[in-house]
Amino acid sequence: MSLFGDGLDAAVQKAFTRPAPKSAGAQMRYLVKQMKGTKAVAQMLRISQRTVERYVKDQIKKPRPDLAARLEREVKKRWQPQIRAKARQKAATTGGIVIDTRARMGYTAPIGSTDQDRIRHLTVALPPRYAARLFEAQAAGASDDRLREIAAEALKEVYFQDNGRRAGSLEEVRMLDVEHLEFEL
Repeated sequence: MSLFGDGLDAAVQKAFTRPAPKSAGAQMRYLVKQMKGTKAVAQMLRISQRTVERYVKDQIKKPRPDLAARLEREVKKRWQPQIRAKARQKAATTGGIVIDTRARMGYTAPIGSTDQDRIRHLTVALPPRYAARLFEAQAAGASDDRLREIAAEALKEVYFQDNGRRAGSLEEVRMLDVEHLEFEL
């Protein structure tokens, strides 16, 4: 489970214009339609093709908790791809992204400054270039650590250095022990 990747996905999902299917049968029918067959869905969900067919016909209504979670995740991953792309594009070009986090933050600075790590709760609007970097890294399959580095770099510039107006000698910002993270487009 990726904290930063899931957070970015949740922010994009808020742009959906219609809710994703809720019942197991509706979710299964949607996946079968998207993947053009029950065999591909069965392989993806790691269940038998016959089980998929029974969900499609509403012969089975309540999936096991692990299957329900996989089913919901796969549906949301494929739901409204054009709306998802437009939301990412808007954030990356004009809107930017807001990060709300509570994490232990520290930084590397010249001797004489108070650079000890401490818990901070920040809500900061990041410029579009950082939203673009976050989404590009996520699409390229970057690890959660890489996404955390990009977010820390953005917070360094926007929050700690106030876009170049202060703390010019600040070298690096560390984001550790993330307790809460939420993105908003």
